[in-house]
Amino acid sequence: MKEVLSAPVDVKLMNTMATILFVGFALIAAVALAGWASRHSAFALRGISVGGEVTHNSAVTLRANVTPKLTGTFFTLDLAQARQAFEAVPWVRTALVRREFPNRLKVTLQEHKALAYWGVEGDSRLVNTFGEVFEANVGEVDQDALPRLNGPDGQAAQVLEMYQTLQPEFESVDVSLEQLDLTGRGGWRAKLDTGAVIELGGGSVPEVLARTQRFLKTLTQVTSRYGRQVDALETADLRHQDGYAIRLRGVTTLTADVQKK
Repeated sequence: MKEVLSAPVDVKLMNTMATILFVGFALIAAVALAGWASRHSAFALRGISVGGEVTHNSAVTLRANVTPKLTGTFFTLDLAQARQAFEAVPWVRTALVRREFPNRLKVTLQEHKALAYWGVEGDSRLVNTFGEVFEANVGEVDQDALPRLNGPDGQAAQVLEMYQTLQPEFESVDVSLEQLDLTGRGGWRAKLDTGAVIELGGGSVPEVLARTQRFLKTLTQVTSRYGRQVDALETADLRHQDGYAIRLRGVTTLTADVQKK
């Protein structure tokens, strides 16, 4: 049986020191190489390819808005900051930014799809399909006419949900929901394309929907009783527990004697 001899202590120390020095020199070389590469002109950004949804933004627009905000080379560019720069461009909702070796960026954009105006009359903010409020040039809106939604800050998604629930109900009687407001007290107010204003009351989506359906089911019967069409409706108040109150254009329930007083 052969006897295994251990290496002298001084030899072990020399091997350990050699390994440490080798690793140290390798790290220094790697850092130096990275520093050289980060500064070399070959890795300076030379181009940006943009894909995805670019309906509202051209290459000229993106170049003017984003390029001045991009600093660094292929290796040193902060991708998070680059993404934020693209998402700050009007109509851009999200941007996915990736490096393409050795000196390019590839960007995939998702744009906002406007469903409604947000805020009071004259406000240029918009609401997208996710119920998010964003700012853009309203002159670039694709649709000819968008409804206007309004409510407390942070409630756009809730208002959009209510609008999308109620709009088909009003279309069933050949009118359109032009504006929907959520008041600070939690009440809902609708304005139709005929100019009629309807107080829908408060509550959850199912509760408001139930009151609206009950109202619309009998509305044509009420208007026809007075020889009117649905577009003769001026106001309606659905906040009554057992019914609703309406006002029709050209119709009064006052007697002749009362009108003379």
